[in-house]
Amino acid sequence: MSKPVTKEEALDYHQFPKPGKLEIGTTTKLGTQRDLALAYTPGVAFPCLEIEKNPDNAFKYTAKKNLVAVISNGTAVLGLGNIGAVASKPVMEGKAVLFKKFAAVDSFDIEVDETDVEKFVSICKAISPTFGGINLEDIKAPECFEIERRLIEEVDIPVMHDDQHGTAIITTAGLINACEIIGKKLEDLKVIVMGAGAAAISCARMYKAVGVKDIIMCDSKGVIHDARTDLNKYKKEFSIKESMTKLDAFRDADVVLGLSKPGTFTEEHIAVMADEPIVFALANPTPELFPEDILKIRDKAIVGTGRSDFNNQINNVLGFPFIFRGALDVQAKKINMQMKKAAAYAIADLAKKTVPADVKAIFGDHLTFSKEYIIPKPFDKRLIIEISSAVANAAVESGVARIKEFDLTAYKEELSQMI
Repeated sequence: MSKPVTKEEALDYHQFPKPGKLEIGTTTKLGTQRDLALAYTPGVAFPCLEIEKNPDNAFKYTAKKNLVAVISNGTAVLGLGNIGAVASKPVMEGKAVLFKKFAAVDSFDIEVDETDVEKFVSICKAISPTFGGINLEDIKAPECFEIERRLIEEVDIPVMHDDQHGTAIITTAGLINACEIIGKKLEDLKVIVMGAGAAAISCARMYKAVGVKDIIMCDSKGVIHDARTDLNKYKKEFSIKESMTKLDAFRDADVVLGLSKPGTFTEEHIAVMADEPIVFALANPTPELFPEDILKIRDKAIVGTGRSDFNNQINNVLGFPFIFRGALDVQAKKINMQMKKAAAYAIADLAKKTVPADVKAIFGDHLTFSKEYIIPKPFDKRLIIEISSAVANAAVESGVARIKEFDLTAYKEELSQMI
C-alpha cells in the first residue's frame, strides 16, 4: 500500500513551483516581425474569413480540434459535496492535466458560478464555439441529467458528463470480463445497483444497452419500486413492480454495483448472493465493504473498488482521455451509445492481452487476465490506441463524425506514434 498523502504535501504540490497545475504554451514560432504579421494582423484575417465561409474550418485553422472544456459548477465535487465553483478548480485543473498527460488533449478548466439549469446550459452553449468537446464534471444529480441532455441536443460538439458515463464505461468493461471468467452471459445476470445518483443511473442504462435485463436499484430508502411516491423520473426508469427488502433483492444476485457509501451493503447481503458474485464496491475512499470482508464470505468473488491499492481499480482515467481523443480526431458532433459501448469492449479486450513489461514494472509480474485483473492499468500505453480508435471508428460508422474518409489502420498507426 502506498504512503498516505498528507495535507502539507498536497498543498505544496499545488502551490509550487507555480500555483496550480496548468499553463498555456504556443505551437508556432513568434520571433520575427513577419511571424508577428502572420500570427496577428494582417495575416490572421485570412483564416478568420475562411472560417466565416465555413465554420468547420475552425477545426483546420485553430486549436478547436484538440481542445476540450472541463466545466463544473462545483455542486458535487469528489466526496466533498457542494463546495462551490471556485473550490472545484483544483479538481478541474487536475482533470485537464489527465487529458494532456494520457491522451495529448488540450483543455481549459471553466468553473461556472451558476446552479440554475437554464442559465448553466446557456453559458455552456454560448462558449461552445471555442471547443471541440465539453467534459462536464462534478455537477449534482438530477440537474446533471438535464444539463447534459440539453447540451447534447443544442451544441454540435461532443458533450459527456464523465461522472456518469466514465464510471458506466469502465464498470461495463469489468462486467464483460468478469462474466467471461465465471462463464455467465450478460443477459442472464441479476444486478443490484446500490445508489441512484448520476453514475448509478448511467451505469444501469449502459448495462441494459449491453444486454443485462434484470436490474434492481436501491436508494437510501431501499429498493426502488412502483408503490413508492417519492421517485423522480430517473429513478422511475428502474422501478420494479414488487416491493421487497434489500436482503431479498440480494438473494441469488450475480452482481452488486456500489455507488453509495460505506456500509450500504454488508457481509449479510454478500452471503445470500450467487456463489461467484461480481462485487464492485466503489464508494471512495472507503468502499461499501472491503475486499477482504467480501472474500471472507464468498472466496470465489470478483471484487473491484475505486482504490489503487486493491486489485481491479475502477478508474475513470481509463476512459475519458481516450474517448475524447477518438471523438476529437474524427470531429464528432456527439458521444453516443455506440461510441461508449465501443470504448467498454476495447477496454475489456485489452485486459486479455499480454501485459507490457513497463506496466508490470510498476504493478508487479502477477498481472494476467484473471479474477484479480479484469481491467487494464491506467499506465498501459496501449489504451490510447485501442480505445481512441474504437471510439473514432464507432463515431464514423454511426454517422456522427464530420470526417467521412476514415482509415482505421492508419489512425491506429498515428496513435501509436503519440505514445
